[in-house]
Amino acid sequence: MQKRILGKNGLEVSALGLGCMGMSFGFGPAKDKTEMIALIRAAVERGVTFFDTAEIYGPFANEELVGEALAPFKGRVAVATKFGFKIGAPGAAPAGLDSRPARIREVAEASLKRLKLEVIDLFYQHRVDPAVPIEDVAGAVKDLIKEGKVRHFGLSEAGVGIIRRAHAVQPVAALQSEYSLFWREPEAEILPTLEELGIGFVPFSPLGRGFLTGKIDDKTTFDKTDIRSNLPRFTVEARKANQALVDLLGRIAVSKNATAAQVALGWLLAQKPWIVPIPGTTKLSRLEENLGAANLKLRAEELRDIGETAAKIPLQGDRYPEHMQKMVNR
Repeated sequence: MQKRILGKNGLEVSALGLGCMGMSFGFGPAKDKTEMIALIRAAVERGVTFFDTAEIYGPFANEELVGEALAPFKGRVAVATKFGFKIGAPGAAPAGLDSRPARIREVAEASLKRLKLEVIDLFYQHRVDPAVPIEDVAGAVKDLIKEGKVRHFGLSEAGVGIIRRAHAVQPVAALQSEYSLFWREPEAEILPTLEELGIGFVPFSPLGRGFLTGKIDDKTTFDKTDIRSNLPRFTVEARKANQALVDLLGRIAVSKNATAAQVALGWLLAQKPWIVPIPGTTKLSRLEENLGAANLKLRAEELRDIGETAAKIPLQGDRYPEHMQKMVNR
């Protein structure tokens, strides 16, 4: 597996990481723990060195899963986790945001235990907390870095102003936000800012929450615990309208002897050398398919054609319901 660098302080990771959230949370009932441990270890065997989790995924269950799965590989892999939410009742939605410095320290200590680590490789603020100045957040993580409990600081779904202010206090290694052919908003301001500051980019949902794989259509049904059941982009009407994008990827995939998912990931990898997508999966076959994208060669004219043609397709449906949209890109 090829390697890439996130940030200016040398966080080296595999070109594709593994998003672990869906193993425990968000996309239907939690999967069998033994099977998911085997899947995470299979990813390591195939060259993946970058794994993404968060205390809110479960809550706590995903960190515990990742910690157990990766315990034999200490020093060989990088683990990213996140702080920033108040934890509600088991199975309930987060009880709001909380990035107070004392809370950040509390989360770090608890995450280290669940992950069975001495140091967190990348510690993200999960969502910007308007009640806490970002300088205080960055300062709290800076203290944890000085103490050897965290290696690198990250932000998630932050806007340009927040990124600059945080970076001035403690260098930001990576921004994690949604980016794919299904959601290209970061191209306008975020990517140029990251390039200027030397910050890496970790796209989550690089396959459009599964839509770009071609395995979801207007007849697909979602479990009530699957977040897609409440997302405007996954209504039946939106899926019908947005199928044109999947059809485009499918046509290119045939010409490249690849899959739609591999074309989508290959396009994303080709945008910048400091982009590291983290597609998630619960199936070994999909893991292997996704990792195959790292070897897909798309010529400059093919990349241009994909980007320009996709941009002409009018996608329907907002990314999040209104109450969730308020938490992103502050």
